[in-house]
Amino acid sequence: MDLPQDQRDTQLQKTCFSSTFLLMGVPCCTELLLLNWEAIREQRHYLSAFSPLWLAPLEFLQLTGDHLSEEFGNVNSVHKVPALKDGDFTMAESTAILLYLARKFKTADHWYPSDLQKRARVDEYLAWQHTNTRLHGSNVFLVTIVTPIILGHECDPVTLSPLLTELQTSMTYIEEKFLQDKPFIAGEEISFADLVAIVEIMQAVASGVDVFEEKPNLGAWKQRVVEALGEDLFKEAHNDLLNPKDKAQMSIAPEIMESLKVRLHRLSH
Repeated sequence: MDLPQDQRDTQLQKTCFSSTFLLMGVPCCTELLLLNWEAIREQRHYLSAFSPLWLAPLEFLQLTGDHLSEEFGNVNSVHKVPALKDGDFTMAESTAILLYLARKFKTADHWYPSDLQKRARVDEYLAWQHTNTRLHGSNVFLVTIVTPIILGHECDPVTLSPLLTELQTSMTYIEEKFLQDKPFIAGEEISFADLVAIVEIMQAVASGVDVFEEKPNLGAWKQRVVEALGEDLFKEAHNDLLNPKDKAQMSIAPEIMESLKVRLHRLSH
């Protein structure tokens, strides 16, 4: 039997008490934006009141190594964030978590449309972005922002140049293939596709790259997304991402340090 909206909101809040959020982690920004949009304002309490192992909104969970613990592994065996624990049920992968929350708590239809073709557009983007927007945005972020923090020097322009080319290719594809002349990726209303796209693109913005330069349609889309979400919420969700060097002095677990060094080495060769 369907529950009233206020009861579904309460259950959603309780479910997400056990979700692992890391605002610096881009996929986690997506879940944060959704939760706030769905008016679960009590999130403020559980973000500050629960163990930082399970809810670490203002800490580099992945840098301190807390996600490598046995306890965290009971929620996500691959030791990555975000992760969700709903009673005895656990799951990983940010887009899968989004769809789980949408289906279980019947979020507003525009997020994951019931219309077959609109939903297909959302699915299409979610399938494509893993090896495009997300990969290219995170590579640029790693090289420009993480290199100084981990290696103590600025990135090599020779390393950065091909990564920027790949990123711009993805931006062009979003503008010309996914958006075309539509306000949002799935049509007239914002959806999960736009939500996932914008948080990945903001990695590049945090890196000092103006991805919207010479792409007026993409820039106009970004503004529509901000307006649909609310400017204050948008800024809140991306605060840590846009100010990464504020966290540069925090302790980084040795195994994480080595892992990041290996990844940066691969990107430079």
